[in-house]
Amino acid sequence: MVYVMPYAVAIPGLDEFLNDQPFISIQPSNGNPLLLEGDFQFCAEHEGHPRINDTYNLQISIPRDFPRRTPTVTEIGGRIPRVDDFHVNGNGTLCLGSRIRLMARLEAEPTIQGFSKNCIVPYLYAMSLKLTHGQDFIFGELRHGVHGELDDYKELLGLKRNDQVVPALLCLLKKKRLANKMPCPCGCKKRLGKCDLNVTVRKFRSILPKAWLREVVTGKR
Repeated sequence: MVYVMPYAVAIPGLDEFLNDQPFISIQPSNGNPLLLEGDFQFCAEHEGHPRINDTYNLQISIPRDFPRRTPTVTEIGGRIPRVDDFHVNGNGTLCLGSRIRLMARLEAEPTIQGFSKNCIVPYLYAMSLKLTHGQDFIFGELRHGVHGELDDYKELLGLKRNDQVVPALLCLLKKKRLANKMPCPCGCKKRLGKCDLNVTVRKFRSILPKAWLREVVTGKR
């Protein structure tokens, strides 16, 4: 039997999002996740760049445990080329950013509206500039795949080298008491509890669910 999941009523900001996006609607589904589909309209501008009003036909897949897990977005209208330069993943979903960066943005405003404003709109604004003016992505571009994620995690965590990222993520998985006794991943030769990096580790430990973080560390989703 096809039905709309009852947990949809508990998704933060869903009603407001649908009011703001009148051409997007909930789609019938056989289970998790909740699917939204239709014409996503936005108006945005950025310093030194033009104001853009544009529309993309999107499917937004919202997991049951949102906002502890980020939605995925697929452009189904055929405007965005399915090639690496346009940052579309192999499964057709849009590469809106590294997983930890998206979680950090969502933590600041943990609603569907917040995800739309802080994650979807910047990507589509940059995409429209690229499609209409041939510009590179104005908010920066990551390398594709694991290397790009490591680059971004290195920046977010304030590390110097990519090989320090996984040890830092492992510290996030440990309880605070145990992690503080571990050698600091930054290479300072102190324990983590004695290094300034510990402030950043505490911040991300508070916003990243451990089960989700294990997926990031292992590369399994």
